[in-house]
Amino acid sequence: METASKVLVLGATGGVGGEIAAALLRRGWQVHALVRDPAKARLPAGIERHSGDAMNAGDVMRAARGADVIVHAVNPPGYRNWQTLVLPMIDNTIAAARATGARIVLPGTVYNYGPDAFPLLREESPQRPLTRKGAIRVELERRLERAANDGVRSLILRCGDFFGPQSGNNWFAAIAKPGRPLRSLSYPGQRGLRHAWAYLPDVGETVAQLLERESELAMFERFHFGGHWIDGDTLTGAIRQAAANPALPVRAFPWWLATLAAPFVVLFRELREMRYLWREPLQLDNRRLTGLLGAEPRTKLEQAVKTTLRGLGCLAPADAGG
Repeated sequence: METASKVLVLGATGGVGGEIAAALLRRGWQVHALVRDPAKARLPAGIERHSGDAMNAGDVMRAARGADVIVHAVNPPGYRNWQTLVLPMIDNTIAAARATGARIVLPGTVYNYGPDAFPLLREESPQRPLTRKGAIRVELERRLERAANDGVRSLILRCGDFFGPQSGNNWFAAIAKPGRPLRSLSYPGQRGLRHAWAYLPDVGETVAQLLERESELAMFERFHFGGHWIDGDTLTGAIRQAAANPALPVRAFPWWLATLAAPFVVLFRELREMRYLWREPLQLDNRRLTGLLGAEPRTKLEQAVKTTLRGLGCLAPADAGG
């Protein structure tokens, strides 16, 4: 097994970046993180902090010195300013990887697919997104593919909707409101349709296992993470079980409110654009991934949901001990 000695994580204080950093740290990697304020960054012991900004090419280059891998898990907070921030940040990462010889890891999403590719998404499915954010994701991946022709290695792991104890802005947080005991749930789609969910600790473990197979990876790699492919009744049932409240009400997500607020609130505007992802079944084909790894890391849904709710502050203290 070939294991890189140093990884730089951009976005280590976020959900997916944090879980990838934690998984690699457990395996003995030298984990470094680029953060704006090292004194305030909440990171596990053992991660070396570098002060800087992913929008600053010099900061990224300095932090990446000697890196074998750069994890690009940084996104603008609250879905704001994607059109001006996302592509310059990936350009800085590509430049640093070109200078150091590092492999780039990009946690991908389904935003770069339109409904013509549904219901089963494969690595080679056509990418014709309906949204601005989706078009940016397509271009982001395209830049990595072009860089591979110039010797820059990359690995993309596309996932469904993220959930986990530190997952930030995500659809799970729209279903179960963070920071307060559960009083009701708000589901964005038809509860009988299946949807792809990616539990972040499993995503981190998957990335770590893929990087341990560096000698088997091509210059430009794409894999799909299957995760939990479940319908709304299954997910809300797991939430009810975690909350020990089988009668917890489940209501439809207020799309009308998102439409009214969209001109004034960026988050609602972005959520409304993603509504098409909830109108039919959505699954990622992970056969290529399991063909390499043998099996995909997968935490049982009940445990994943309970850990997520605990991290989001949704379980009352009496419920949080199991």
